[in-house]
Amino acid sequence: MAEETEEIQELYEHHRIVVDRGQEMLRIDKYLQMHLTNVSRNKVQLAAKAGCIHVNEQPVKSNYRVKPLDVITVLLPEPPHEFELLPEKVDFKVVYEDEDVIVVDKQPGLVVHPGVGNYTGTLLNGLLYYCQDRTTRGGAQAVPYLVHRIDKDTSGLLLVAKNEEAQAVLARQFFYHTIERKYNALVWGDMEGDSGTITGNLGRSPQDRRIMCVYPHEEGLPEEMQRGKHAVTHWRVMERFGYVTLVECQLETGRTHQIRAHMKHIGHPLFSDAPYGGDTIVKGTTFSRYRQFVENCFAVLPRQALHARILGFEHPATGNHMHFESQLPEDMIACIERWRNYANHHDTTE
Repeated sequence: MAEETEEIQELYEHHRIVVDRGQEMLRIDKYLQMHLTNVSRNKVQLAAKAGCIHVNEQPVKSNYRVKPLDVITVLLPEPPHEFELLPEKVDFKVVYEDEDVIVVDKQPGLVVHPGVGNYTGTLLNGLLYYCQDRTTRGGAQAVPYLVHRIDKDTSGLLLVAKNEEAQAVLARQFFYHTIERKYNALVWGDMEGDSGTITGNLGRSPQDRRIMCVYPHEEGLPEEMQRGKHAVTHWRVMERFGYVTLVECQLETGRTHQIRAHMKHIGHPLFSDAPYGGDTIVKGTTFSRYRQFVENCFAVLPRQALHARILGFEHPATGNHMHFESQLPEDMIACIERWRNYANHHDTTE
């Protein structure tokens, strides 16, 4: 039997297959159709066209003939759904659309993809409804394909493909971290320095599977045996308010809860981020007036203070660079303004 390992990374399936010693030469699209479950030959061909199939670390076309002991790596976007997705009318804001892509400016509180506890009313359900009367290149029916996600209570820009070919090209950009993504976050505490980089493997917490925690990278241990997945977040200070700081975070990788977990790890959890400890007073005085002020800020912003502000990518069909920016939503603006006023009228040094 061929040796195969598989991991799920965001919305992608990453396969590594070592071809049997006795394998006769066979087109790679046919070979992969035989060895990967629930994957059509067309999907394999689109992945090859997008440069998502490598043999011995080199990209190959779908007519490549596999040989014994070839090492095949495959990136396929969006694993098969475990349940039927139905179109539903859902409100969301489209900031750009053409034959290949849709850019959505997602409001907080909207779940992106159906899952346990949220099988309906998600952005993907809404996109299915939205695309019912839309076509893609060549007049074909448009179908929304996710290539990344942002959390339910995170606001901001999200990129969606309208056909499988565009999805495969965009998935490759996300997988190889060539997508530009910058977030604004309000975090607890006064950051030391004006910029920095957080590097730390991210994996599910053994105490609470709903959150992520940072695991140390163990030197000399192969990547597949490390605890958690490699993650890198770059940050810089935008404005200081003493007890909290407004920062810009740029993702080098795109792991689940990456900014939230990394900021918690360095002692600066996101403001109002309950699962990561940001919904209590982390910095500041014990005076009742201050506690009331913070409670008022939590009421204004009852979610993690995180907004996906900038999105940049190469267009999957034209290759042109696309750049989008989203304004901060009203709840974050209101909370930041309260902290700005507080810092201007109070001593916030400790």
